[in-house]
Amino acid sequence: MSGNRRKAFLISAALVGGAMLMTACQDSDTATDTGAARGSSSATPAGNAATPSGSSTAGSRQGTDKSSDATGKVTAGGAGSGADTGNGEREPVGQSCGANDISWSTRSETQAGGYILIMAKAKSGITCVLSAALPTVAFGSDGTQAGPAEQTVGKQITLIGSTTAYAGVNPKSTGGNGGKELDSIIVGVGDDDPNPVSLPVGTITVEDPIVTNWHTSPTDAVPFN
Repeated sequence: MSGNRRKAFLISAALVGGAMLMTACQDSDTATDTGAARGSSSATPAGNAATPSGSSTAGSRQGTDKSSDATGKVTAGGAGSGADTGNGEREPVGQSCGANDISWSTRSETQAGGYILIMAKAKSGITCVLSAALPTVAFGSDGTQAGPAEQTVGKQITLIGSTTAYAGVNPKSTGGNGGKELDSIIVGVGDDDPNPVSLPVGTITVEDPIVTNWHTSPTDAVPFN
């Protein structure tokens, strides 16, 4: 992560509150305008022809091309959509997860010398996809970023209902007594996530941290050196 992008990643966590307030105001104004527009056009002039019976069929066909999740976001569908997996197949692509779409939790583990297990579940009513990319995990005011603990990229994971994704973070991958003492980590879904979250982890020593890809099993998310 470059210096400027790391600063932006950390600063964005402090701006979450203000951004949410501005969004709430904009949503209120939009709802008011929409309601007024519907009220002015709801009456049907006398003498209009009956709605053609084929119109409902057209609407049904349109509905197969796009779908809206509980957040009101629309995702594309239909044949041929998806990402190229590199082996001649295509993997379906849906609504991408952001940190604010997820319920986060952490747990300290003792395996492999001790590490932090990050657990991610979609919030109620949300379905989203964690891309096949390394989680962005940063430490401290200087934004020390965790490097990869695995040599290959994982697979994308669709979060829905009780489905949980796991990533393991080893805050100190070196020997000796070096490092700095910290008590939280900052996590985002990719470097450009505008809403990274700060997660408490207790007091940890950080030096050359590493993190695994996302996995569907916690036993696969152990960050071996």
